[in-house]
Amino acid sequence: MPTPQARHRARALMGCVLLMAAAGHTAQAAQEQPLWEVGLGAAALHFPAYRGSDQGQGLLLPVPYLVYRGDFFKVDRDGVRAQLFDSDRVELTFSGALSPPASTRDVRARAGMPDLRATFEVGPQLDLTLWQTQRRSATLKLLLPVRAAFTLEQRPQHVGWVFHPKLNLDVAHVGGLAGWNLGLQAGPLWGDRRQHNHFYGVTAPYATGERPAYAAAAGFGGMQYVVGVSKRYPNHWVGAFLRYDNLTGARFVNSPLVRTRHHVAAGVAVSWVLGSSATRVAVDD
Repeated sequence: MPTPQARHRARALMGCVLLMAAAGHTAQAAQEQPLWEVGLGAAALHFPAYRGSDQGQGLLLPVPYLVYRGDFFKVDRDGVRAQLFDSDRVELTFSGALSPPASTRDVRARAGMPDLRATFEVGPQLDLTLWQTQRRSATLKLLLPVRAAFTLEQRPQHVGWVFHPKLNLDVAHVGGLAGWNLGLQAGPLWGDRRQHNHFYGVTAPYATGERPAYAAAAGFGGMQYVVGVSKRYPNHWVGAFLRYDNLTGARFVNSPLVRTRHHVAAGVAVSWVLGSSATRVAVDD
């Protein structure tokens, strides 16, 4: 069973990824920037215990700020990724994602069941540029990630596959505000049977009169919508995001662990850049 400290570390890491990935990552004209930047900040987050839970939690966490702009390996507001192939309209990357843990002590629907471990996802992602302005101040992309999911623990367990195609619109200097970037994402999720059962399955030993046994099926996992804003100042970065999930029509919606079909996650963060590389690289940031 993960310790409270391990759960907090997982939540802190998840919060950092959520904020940096969701708070806008606008493509602009190429410019020179440091090869790497490091810093530290704080984030205030509120999110459900899992998609479909009617219980949420709020956290105030320290989060790291890390950017690396290598030719192949990159760490930026898109997350941790490896760029495998690039062209003007098509980009193949290697990306990841995280989901938080949930303790049975904190979630009534899972009372008596094993703790829900944090998971990480990793796999290839194909990005297709559908439209962009001449000066690249606005870009519309179709993102096609396929990821394998594993529990985040000493001995990770494979917990299925996730496919999350989404439209992504990035707009620079939104509303005429210099430096403020807007990011919008929308798309469905699909998962296999193992993925859905990790979150929504109820095996016979944990079935009760109010929580019958349930085996989840593979397929549609609901819709997800994200809006994020961010701005980079000379020595610090600020960002915020709002995410809405709608589970109507999901294959697991009849699970006794699904207590609501609608929920919202949100977060704000500020990070201070404490150091950067003297080496400069040309990037489309």
